[in-house]
Amino acid sequence: MLMKLKLILLLITGLGMMLQGRCQSDIYLRVNQLGYLPQDHKEALLFSHSAVREPVLLIRSADNRPVLELKPEREKAENWGTFPFYYTLNFSAFTASGEYFLRTKKSGHRSSSFQIGAAAYGRHQETLLTFMRQQRCGYNPTLDMVCHEKDGRSFYGSLPDSTYVDLSGGWHDAGDQLKYLITGSYATAHMLMTFELYPEKFADEYNALGQPKSNGIPDILDEAKWGLDWIHKMHAAPDMLFHQVADDRDHRGFKIPNKDNSDYGWGENSYRAAYLATGEPQGLGEFKSQATGLANLAGRSAAAMALASRIWQSHLGDAVYAAKCRRAAISLYKLGREHEGYQQGNSYGAPYRYNEDTWADDMEWGAAELYALTGEKAYLEQAKAYALQSSNADSWTTKDTAAHYQRYPFINLGHFALHRHVDEEFKSILEGFYKAGIDYTRRRAERNPFHIGVPFIWCSNNLLTSLIAQMILYEKMSGDQQYQQFLARQRDWLFGRNPWGTSMFTGLPEGGEVPEDIHTSVYVLLGLDVPGGLVDGPIYRSIHDNLLGLTLNDPDEFAHLQNDHVVYQDDVGDYSTNEPTMDGTAGALLMMAHFGMEAEQSPIPELADGPGPFAPASSNRSNRISDKSEQQVDFLPGER
Repeated sequence: MLMKLKLILLLITGLGMMLQGRCQSDIYLRVNQLGYLPQDHKEALLFSHSAVREPVLLIRSADNRPVLELKPEREKAENWGTFPFYYTLNFSAFTASGEYFLRTKKSGHRSSSFQIGAAAYGRHQETLLTFMRQQRCGYNPTLDMVCHEKDGRSFYGSLPDSTYVDLSGGWHDAGDQLKYLITGSYATAHMLMTFELYPEKFADEYNALGQPKSNGIPDILDEAKWGLDWIHKMHAAPDMLFHQVADDRDHRGFKIPNKDNSDYGWGENSYRAAYLATGEPQGLGEFKSQATGLANLAGRSAAAMALASRIWQSHLGDAVYAAKCRRAAISLYKLGREHEGYQQGNSYGAPYRYNEDTWADDMEWGAAELYALTGEKAYLEQAKAYALQSSNADSWTTKDTAAHYQRYPFINLGHFALHRHVDEEFKSILEGFYKAGIDYTRRRAERNPFHIGVPFIWCSNNLLTSLIAQMILYEKMSGDQQYQQFLARQRDWLFGRNPWGTSMFTGLPEGGEVPEDIHTSVYVLLGLDVPGGLVDGPIYRSIHDNLLGLTLNDPDEFAHLQNDHVVYQDDVGDYSTNEPTMDGTAGALLMMAHFGMEAEQSPIPELADGPGPFAPASSNRSNRISDKSEQQVDFLPGER
């Protein structure tokens, strides 16, 4: 009997120790691994299977010394399952610069290290450009190779099918090697607007080919010009606009770009289909896209060209290229006016495509930028009309869900572009559009412990960076600072304040928990870890578990952290959550420039006679041309 009692006591003691150990090991601390600016709202999140009653210490890494004791504040928002206890740790009042980490006072659980200071975000806007250079088609400086020189052969429209057109260049869209004007036009225009807002944040360390050699032009403009030159090719004539090169016949496994095994009827690694926008449904295979016009593509391509014309004239003193972009902007916008409606992406053998079905927002943006460029009142009146037509009907921010890329771009930058040109009453209308979207997402955010306001549809990280940009621009427009805490929470999610404790950018921060097994060929086949790429991000489990062809290559390292609500997996087999995208990365540039440091040295001195802060690198540049030489600029076919 005594032996039985001892055995029972041992079992009880062992079980107690196991439960205590489980409780301790089930405490997770989540922080922004990149860090916090001194005046930021600074919050970490703690979650556990059981109640946490111990304080948490803020520890200075340099000497392992506690500098602040924090009391966990219980989150009352509905949890996502798995973990029933969530706590906020607020250390906003602490502003001393340095490297720190959080540690529970008794059990010793610690967070990742992070920075506090003005340099927390460094110059990582430049890091994002590193990823953009990796996505280049044509000459790829990351791989030092030339690919897809035979893009492409036309389908649909006025040209006979299979007519050769030179559409080389541009960017590969994501881990695959398709090229879309849908995403390329937005990426280009977003980069140009970001430069206009933050010219002092961008350095010159690479030349136009993306090689590590300065050329007197900020690198963000070199990258934007890669997109501009491709858009010029896509708009080969005033009545012509290509919208896509290649389709899902591309999806034949991982491949090096200059050894593309896809076959569009001319053999492997040869010509690829080039789709001419017609404003009507298209599709060479089983699945047809929907289309009602061209204005979505024409409008934002016009915005990109109008922005470029101003920048290349005022900042770079290149009147030749400025004139070329001006003519293209006018021509593209005219095409949009003549064919109002939207063109979607095309698929061939799978049901997945870019389902954009909005266009008034793009025409608003194009008209606003053209008014800024030309001063013609008709553009201003048209921009205002398109703004009212778009309102928030085109925005995902006031919706609970959307189809893949249905309401694209994920931010209406036309509202911001128009704002400076209108009277106070119309300014309030535009500010109200942004504010309504922010308020709607904030109400959604109050329903979860991470306070994240986006619906977790495909490319949720793109929605998040767009929401952050919308808050930044809203504050610039209105002066209203009430959303700074909400903004910080959205940003911090992207760098580790999330269930998985991971950054959503490859290589950021260096040495942190970051996406590693990403769904892209250069990683799988060459082992290249290119930093700066924004991955798609978590999606609803109800979407994730019904996707075709999604198979993990390795056991899920985050299996113990997953829940029934949203899923993220760092695995090359998960194309839905762990594939970095070109337009998502470009769309994060405004956010990164906003928080990042200034360039160490502006690449171009100030123009004596120009409105912009940059000028030619030297006085003998051919950019400064006479009126006579300006007349020698090439025209678009049929423009004379």
